[in-house]
Amino acid sequence: MRIGVFTALFQNLPFEEALDKAVAAGVTAVEIGAGGYPGSQHCPVDDLLASEAKRDEYMEAITSRGLILSALSVHNNPVHPDEATAVEADNVIRKAAKLASLLNVPVVNGFSGLPAGAPGDSMPNWVTCPWPPHFLEILDYQWNEKAIPYWQEAGKYIEDQGVKFAFEMHPGMLVYNVETMLKLRDAVGPVLGCNFDPSHLFWNGVDAVAAIRKLGDAIYHVHGKDCYVDELNISVNGCNDNKPYGEILDRAWTFRSIGYGHGAQMWKDIISALRLVGYDYVISIEHEDALMSTDEGLGKGVAMLKQANIFEQPGEMFWA
Repeated sequence: MRIGVFTALFQNLPFEEALDKAVAAGVTAVEIGAGGYPGSQHCPVDDLLASEAKRDEYMEAITSRGLILSALSVHNNPVHPDEATAVEADNVIRKAAKLASLLNVPVVNGFSGLPAGAPGDSMPNWVTCPWPPHFLEILDYQWNEKAIPYWQEAGKYIEDQGVKFAFEMHPGMLVYNVETMLKLRDAVGPVLGCNFDPSHLFWNGVDAVAAIRKLGDAIYHVHGKDCYVDELNISVNGCNDNKPYGEILDRAWTFRSIGYGHGAQMWKDIISALRLVGYDYVISIEHEDALMSTDEGLGKGVAMLKQANIFEQPGEMFWA
């Protein structure tokens, strides 16, 4: 299993300088934004789609440094009630899928998106409980009239490109946990899978190992990101928290560098569970720790993963 980095943390640097920073940090893979919320500072999508020579040059910059390109990322909302927003998101997803195919990258990462609560509503609506009864009506509309039809069509296009699309299970999106991930995958097919990011699951009380074992071969990519859960604040207000990320002292939870939310044993258990279900690709560090610089946060995350990761194939069970 390789250790990688999502280069969004180096978005202020030119492409090749960002790659050099990744190499200096000790990783062997990069995940690169190709639009949506991550932006595309390190991926000139249209230029690369138009020119084989530019694609060759782009990949040479990556592979000559001993790196692989693990995924393109386009986190956005293709089922947004604003038509222009949804169309733009869909275009970004389709371009990324086409480019991934041309670059021999197996997976595009993103979100399921979140529709409105009813036709004509102007904003997405995230439902978290079944009552009052109109919440169930909202969910029926979001799933059966918007999300499933959209992803059946988009999934066919992505599948035709020979790549897969991996959802980050993210609160505020229709797919936010294992159950919703598998529900959409069952409706569309194995072109859809999971970009497993334990940080969003930790603060929801999810056991990351149990989640991995349930997802199994639906895991197509993994994010390395930790989350500190503040039990004192949760004991007063619970885990749902919409205060700005910078108000760390008062929040129920906050993103941390690997090892600063959960210790080495948790990450060893996650790595072992991934191997148990057959995942042997990349753990891509996503640095979003407001208490550390990017260099220190990434460096500490790499060090922890090097301690926890399993790099070699298992040997023969001579004792069996």
